[in-house]
Amino acid sequence: MKVGFAMHHCPHCGMKVKENEHFCIKCGKQLPQDLSERLEDQKVFNKLWYIPIALLAVLLLSAGTYYVFLQQQTADAKSLYNKAEDLTMDGKYDEAEDLLHSALEQNKHFSQAEVALSYVQKAIQIENSLSEAKEALAQQKFQEALTLINEAEKELKNFNGDAVKPLISNITAHRNTVKIEELKYRLQQKPSIDDLKTLVWEAEAIKTDQGKEITADIRNQIVDYTFSKASEQLNDKQFADALLIVEDGLNYAPESEKLLSLQTTIEKEKIAFETAQRQRIEQAISSAEKERKLNENDAIELVSVDVSSDEQGKLVVKGKVKSVATIPINTILVEYSLLTKTGTEFLSNKVYVYPDTLYPDETGEFEFTHFDIDQKGKDITIKVDKIKWYTDQ
Repeated sequence: MKVGFAMHHCPHCGMKVKENEHFCIKCGKQLPQDLSERLEDQKVFNKLWYIPIALLAVLLLSAGTYYVFLQQQTADAKSLYNKAEDLTMDGKYDEAEDLLHSALEQNKHFSQAEVALSYVQKAIQIENSLSEAKEALAQQKFQEALTLINEAEKELKNFNGDAVKPLISNITAHRNTVKIEELKYRLQQKPSIDDLKTLVWEAEAIKTDQGKEITADIRNQIVDYTFSKASEQLNDKQFADALLIVEDGLNYAPESEKLLSLQTTIEKEKIAFETAQRQRIEQAISSAEKERKLNENDAIELVSVDVSSDEQGKLVVKGKVKSVATIPINTILVEYSLLTKTGTEFLSNKVYVYPDTLYPDETGEFEFTHFDIDQKGKDITIKVDKIKWYTDQ
């Protein structure tokens, strides 16, 4: 058989008491003589537990409501951040800055928004610098404009990502524009050949269509100058100097067919000249006769010859010849004279045909730029005096 014991409590404070106690040991009040009253007060005591439970429920409800509020703020902040990110990609930095400020008002601990805001504010400063650079360019203050652009680019060293790429591209485009305009200005000042050799590398570093166009133009000027100066040395039988001039020109225009052909011509002319010297020593009389017969041969036909002025105002001689020989001929030299409209000769010159070797019925071209003649091409006529060549036989 199981025996149960009823627990008695003070009806005033709820303290456990014994049956034989008359006063509560906690609150000191007199206990009811009727023991059942001590039992009934237990129910009153148990109801006191509802108070903390109710408080806990209120706290949980408040916390849940606050959490939902914070979640909504976070969602709003993220939405504003995403819109600002799209505007940043489109370069609308002022609008993006306003949205990022609003996002941080919604969530002041939004670290991504803080970083983005820092970038956007920096981008606004950079755009202002680019505007200043544009104004400096309009005043032809090229170095000032480049300095502003370079300093603006340095401001981006701590940023990366897709949003930064459009701004970097914008900076690069502004820099290329400044460099292109500076090159055009310097080319208008009629730079020396040494200056052109420096400018060609500056132009080549600009990877745009305009940069390529200017590079090609500078290279053509270097080629024309090199060809003319090397030809002058070749005509004076200064083969070593002529080769050095051509080799230097090829450093700036390595694929120039005109210079490569001239280089081959110089080398062959050098060999031919040295051979001719040995032959003159060994067979002076027979050598003179062979040279005379060679000069009387009709292996070359003059197709056309013209003199005109190029875009830079330089006098340019151009012409074509055709081989009517039955064997290959090479190292074709055209000697010509320049005359005034009245027929007075004021200059004679020699120029080699390219390609160096012509086969039967093939045509070749020759071209020479006179850098030290101020007269216009329309005021000058040209006369071909003699054409010389060599054969391999």
